[in-house]
Amino acid sequence: MNSLLSFTDGFRDEPGYLNYGRVGPLSDAVVAETLGQTEVLSRARYGSLDHLAEQDLRARTAVSALTGFTPEQVVLQPNTSSGLMQAMFGLTGSVLLSAGDFPSVPFAAVRAAESLHVVTPLWLQTEHGRVTPGQIRDQLTPAVAAVAVCLVDSRTGYRADLEGIRQVIGDRLLIVDAIQGFGIVDAAYEAADVVASGGQKWTRAGWGTGFLALSERALERLVPVYSGYVGTDTDEPWDEVTPPSRAASAFRVTNGDSIAQARFAAALEQISDVGVDVIQTAMNDNVSQIIQLVDEFVIEIVSPRDVRERAGIVVLEPPAELLTTLVASLHNHGITATTRGATVRLSVHAALDPDTVTMLRGALTAYTLAATY
Repeated sequence: MNSLLSFTDGFRDEPGYLNYGRVGPLSDAVVAETLGQTEVLSRARYGSLDHLAEQDLRARTAVSALTGFTPEQVVLQPNTSSGLMQAMFGLTGSVLLSAGDFPSVPFAAVRAAESLHVVTPLWLQTEHGRVTPGQIRDQLTPAVAAVAVCLVDSRTGYRADLEGIRQVIGDRLLIVDAIQGFGIVDAAYEAADVVASGGQKWTRAGWGTGFLALSERALERLVPVYSGYVGTDTDEPWDEVTPPSRAASAFRVTNGDSIAQARFAAALEQISDVGVDVIQTAMNDNVSQIIQLVDEFVIEIVSPRDVRERAGIVVLEPPAELLTTLVASLHNHGITATTRGATVRLSVHAALDPDTVTMLRGALTAYTLAATY
């Protein structure tokens, strides 16, 4: 396995960037892969198109290495939302989910219900947006066929307990939006039946990358509603419309972007070489450093502090009348973060530039001075 240093050396973002929850700046490996594959396509040398066609399997194999699903149980998607749409439109019965989850999840469930009338969203009541096994257990009904959760909640930073949820839902389908944890959280994906994620955030692979992984139970129960000609077991099915495959490949519409697939593969291969557990440990250390820094300035942190309940997101909630002051201080000191509602979200990866810590300290110092003036 490669060292953590070989991984963190590939971070190209400028000091002050704490916004991986929005988008991860492309890694060195991804940039090099993009340039190389673009050169192949621009030249179109004899035999090179076959190489581009091989990127689908390469990327699925890389997803397999990080999730435990086999490559045959993985189908590439252009983003998380497309994968979730495939899953929700293929579902029959009620799905228990939180209306407070990132919109990709409830929108997929509601649009499927409105269009096909075979799936019914049941809204889970949560405490402060955190989806827990106990809440799910208490709100399950016999009609619930599936439970949908976010691996890491984008607003609260809370990390779902997939193993605990599996224990309380029995053999119902567990659908996981993994985008805010994939690549940095050593998650129990074996507890899930459906895992959807994109590659533009923590894996730093850029937009247009993603996957949908399906267990055997999911393949038995989900209907491939949106299944194109590439979703069959026939190569180029001319002159007849053949049935969808019984594999995960049924859940795709057409051929994907080979260069995006290569970008995704390169990013995941590097993560696999280092180890998600190693990356997670480094990320946790950096998150702890940011939490300690924020605590020095007595700004309320509403995201989890327990390493078992968090990933890379730290959420600050200053007094309402001081939110604009905090946002302005971060801006003036070059800190890139996300402001949503009454909170400010800092997203921390395995690499944390000392200059970023210095800049953040400067921003929080300026905020405190302005707040007490």
